[in-house]
Amino acid sequence: MIAGCDLKAHTPRLRSLILIGVAIAFAVSAHAFPTVSDPLPADLIYLTFPNRPFSEVKEFDERAKPRVMERQRRLLEGRYDLSDRPMQGLMMSGRRKAVQAGVRVKLPKGVTWGALAEKSPDEIREQGLLPAGFMPLPHVKHATGGQVFPEVQINEIGRQEGRGLRRFDVDFDLPDHLTPEFPPPIFLTSHPELGDVSRGELLTIRNFNEIMSGIITPVQMEGLRLLLTPFPQEEFNETEDRKAAEASLGVACLDCHSNFHTNAAFHLTPDVRPQTQRFRLDTTSLRGLFNQQIHGSKRSLRSIEDFTEFEQRTAYFNGDHVSAARKGVNLLDRASQVSMMAQMQNMIDFPPAPKLDAFGRLDPSGASEQELEGEQVFMGKGGCAICHAPQTAFMDNNMHDLKLERFYKTGQSANDLVMLPDGPIKTFTLRGIKDSPPYLHDGRLMTLADTVEFFNLVLGTNLTQREKDALVAYLLAL
Repeated sequence: MIAGCDLKAHTPRLRSLILIGVAIAFAVSAHAFPTVSDPLPADLIYLTFPNRPFSEVKEFDERAKPRVMERQRRLLEGRYDLSDRPMQGLMMSGRRKAVQAGVRVKLPKGVTWGALAEKSPDEIREQGLLPAGFMPLPHVKHATGGQVFPEVQINEIGRQEGRGLRRFDVDFDLPDHLTPEFPPPIFLTSHPELGDVSRGELLTIRNFNEIMSGIITPVQMEGLRLLLTPFPQEEFNETEDRKAAEASLGVACLDCHSNFHTNAAFHLTPDVRPQTQRFRLDTTSLRGLFNQQIHGSKRSLRSIEDFTEFEQRTAYFNGDHVSAARKGVNLLDRASQVSMMAQMQNMIDFPPAPKLDAFGRLDPSGASEQELEGEQVFMGKGGCAICHAPQTAFMDNNMHDLKLERFYKTGQSANDLVMLPDGPIKTFTLRGIKDSPPYLHDGRLMTLADTVEFFNLVLGTNLTQREKDALVAYLLAL
């Protein structure tokens, strides 16, 4: 039917003449009123539907995997000293892993930290002197992205649940000694007298009731159950475009936030496009969530309920609601399930910090001279307390733009990541910070010494080496 004309009612010849006339009309119309250009390729906006058989994709990805991992290894070793250099006698809160010492970011040849700090941002940018380790860190396979879990989490979930978190196209890229202890301890605001309630185990759907029964309320227990229930996720589900060898129920919230902390699993931010400009996101800790008023490094969601629901509906699927519907998103009930999950998350406390008083300041009777000197640097010359206020759990519940692009030429590419300005990023808490390597929103800084050097340069604070060392000692006491 064209313009009310029934073609079937005419002879073949007449039908041909009508179609030719219509084609000419469309051609004239297109010439008189040019169409807009074709839209961007689908992979720049949404993930495309699979166009090759799963077995073929899997075979291709497995063949490419050694090259992918070697490329990332070269990038990391070019940027950082990845050796195992623990601090003598200093352990994380669960006493299962040592804290790593020293600056790991490599300087350009012939440059010292002191000389670099004396240069202006313009000089550093024009001379290409910003250490590569201070620049955005790409995903191990940036063009594909998606959640990547460390080996310890993969093995433990496989042992307890028989569920596969291993991808066939990539592996985790950082050495184990530069990641948080595993499993991390769990501290509850409702039972500070109990200390670590994890019993040294990783909470899973198999053991949570036994470990937490009698410690948390029935409402919190149901929230915990949901946080440990695997739901479909972009790379781990039952569709043919997954990145796990076996069809999967998905992943749980606490697969990344192990024991409500972090295991350094990473993915790409869901709220930026195109793909080349999506930055890497390191999993943040859920400790002290009760004291936070914004959630998400970029999205600035205003309640833990909003964040929980948003993660479930879109972030599990790289910010793509279309993909979520296709892969089987499990929509949670806002009135009951989401609120229960939020309540459980709000019960997680920071690790003990015996040297801090009730106002977040060091108690002189228990702190060392170096730690007290570091506190003075933190409050004064270092400018740290402007954003990380002690009285509000060492954060300010705001987002800030460090404008790091002052120091490098934007548009550079590293392993398929196009490095553009980060823009505003949430201020993360510093309480218990020694437990949470690597640092910054994308995990580009391996140690606390690296973070001190980074902010000394970016904020232009001109700290001496003594002040830097004191500041690290202070951060370790938090």
